[in-house]
Amino acid sequence: MTIPGNFSSIPIVDITKLRTGSLPEQKAVAEELGKAARGVGFIYVTGGGIDESLFEGVLDAAKRFFAQSEEDKMKVYIGNSRCHRGYVPEGEEVFASGTKDKKEAYDLSIDLPANDPDYVGGNPLLGPNQWPDLPGFKEQVDTYYTAVFGLGRVLLRGFAMAIGEEPTFFDRYVTKPPSQLRLIHYPLDSSAEDRPGIGAHTDYECFTLLRSTSPGLEVMNGAGEWIDAPPVPGAYVVNIGDMMEIWTNGEFIATSHRVRKVSEERYSFPLFFAADYDTVVAPLPRFAEEGKPARKALKAGEHLFAQTMQSFTYLKERRARGEIVLPDGSAPLSSFGQEAQQKY
Repeated sequence: MTIPGNFSSIPIVDITKLRTGSLPEQKAVAEELGKAARGVGFIYVTGGGIDESLFEGVLDAAKRFFAQSEEDKMKVYIGNSRCHRGYVPEGEEVFASGTKDKKEAYDLSIDLPANDPDYVGGNPLLGPNQWPDLPGFKEQVDTYYTAVFGLGRVLLRGFAMAIGEEPTFFDRYVTKPPSQLRLIHYPLDSSAEDRPGIGAHTDYECFTLLRSTSPGLEVMNGAGEWIDAPPVPGAYVVNIGDMMEIWTNGEFIATSHRVRKVSEERYSFPLFFAADYDTVVAPLPRFAEEGKPARKALKAGEHLFAQTMQSFTYLKERRARGEIVLPDGSAPLSSFGQEAQQKY
């Protein structure tokens, strides 16, 4: 018997025609994206049109930031932020396995002014970034963010066509999203301890666009096996997130993935393409077929923040002090993707 999603490799899709082609050419690329999203949930995307110098710039910025002393990095500690932006020290983030990750990160998102009404109103994911005092850092990182977010909009049109909707179908849900870019540093771990770079999880948003400098990423297939996903030169790794799993009522699966203990220093740059905070994500009518149970609807931002609250130490501490409360009905960690299917 063939197990659904029992892949052994990750497909490559050239999206040049999705960006520049006629509508029939765009639909042909979208069909390839849809096939990969249904069968694997991970895709190597080429032809994105982003100049390689932008990736080199953000890599330079990351190397300079993480080379600082712990004291200097902690000046922009994420726990100092009201909207989840800044430095994430090693061990701060813990996924469902309970194992502390062997990594450090710097998190940012759409950079809003301090007088932004959502930030003033207390939105936990929208507001200003915490920028370190490093020459050129903000410019390098922000330029890269803008370019990759633009590529995400192109992919969003492709996924809309892949499910039979108009190219602009999802645009209404992406006007001011808390789409996060992470600069992640996995130091060489020479210890005997078999500690993962990052534990098994799905991504909470619509989809993710990733570039990294070396192998380490692994993806779980339908048989529960871990498949290696090394970098492909010039390609972005795109994977389906929880929101797309809900919108398609499980036709697209948020594929579980992890980073194994790395054998060399590694830098990774995922951009998590999110829907607007207040977007109610529910199975689209075309996927809510008779006899097929409908996935539970979620508010996009609340789901993202609830998952974040359950995995970041500083937010767990705020929750324990009663400063923040987990939204009613929040899903536990690892409730989506192949790993959840293996459990349940």
